[in-house]
Amino acid sequence: MAAGAVVLAGAAGTVGAQLAFRLAAEATEQRVVVPGEARAPRLPDGSPLPDAEVVVLGHASTHGEMTAALDGADTLVIAGTHAADPDPVDLLAAHRFRRVVHLSQIGAHAHATATPARRHWRVEEAVRASGATWTVLRASVQFRTLVHAVRDDVLRAPAGTGRVAAVSPADIADATTAVLLDERAHAHDGVTYRITGPEALTGTDVARTLTRATGRPVRYEPMSTRDAYATPVPWVHDLDAWISCCAAVDAGVFEEVDHAVARLAGRPARTFEDWIDDYPSELAALRPRGTAR
Repeated sequence: MAAGAVVLAGAAGTVGAQLAFRLAAEATEQRVVVPGEARAPRLPDGSPLPDAEVVVLGHASTHGEMTAALDGADTLVIAGTHAADPDPVDLLAAHRFRRVVHLSQIGAHAHATATPARRHWRVEEAVRASGATWTVLRASVQFRTLVHAVRDDVLRAPAGTGRVAAVSPADIADATTAVLLDERAHAHDGVTYRITGPEALTGTDVARTLTRATGRPVRYEPMSTRDAYATPVPWVHDLDAWISCCAAVDAGVFEEVDHAVARLAGRPARTFEDWIDDYPSELAALRPRGTAR
């Protein structure tokens, strides 16, 4: 890999894949890190992204495998921390990067309410200690998470009356791209951004918007943490993460609206309604309970 290339870890995720497409559109040399070849982002016709080399690394990859894969890299983008992906802390230990951009989560802290925020804090600490120039983008809950939580036209979540300034995955990708490709040297060095949507929504607000979009009477039903643990949630792979994020919503962690997307991407962040208009296929997640995905 030539100097100046970008290593995109977490490229198999929603935001990571969108970011890979944006970097390819800008002719940025990148190495997309995925846990399996089949999960690499590809063009609609199935061909590889231009200027993108696919590297298969997983959580069990060795230090030597990571070192070889990262040889010559300049910038690391941590776009996801899925269990199947290599641990970002291990990637940082395997290679000395000049620059690191980490897509973290709002509320990241050693004692955060949400377990993903605690995991992101661990990565943030490693990024800051790496010696690289760094930028952290702490993102809010993604819109698609709100849609996927609906079953049988009911949004049930242990989030109480909390509000969440949820955000479009595309806006996270656009903001990150702006940081990466900014021609102003060091403009984002040592900065932590909050990436949110333009409005703080309650569960009732989300249900009302989905009702308008689908013509079906979607409603929000808050539930207790105990009931949440006792209720099967087919789409959730990490129940503790889901329930603790809902608790963070209830506690107001995700309520504050920030306009970093507008400052970085040069346009306002999408509203929930805008996002549905832009990505109507996401409403396919509104299927009856028990239907296979």
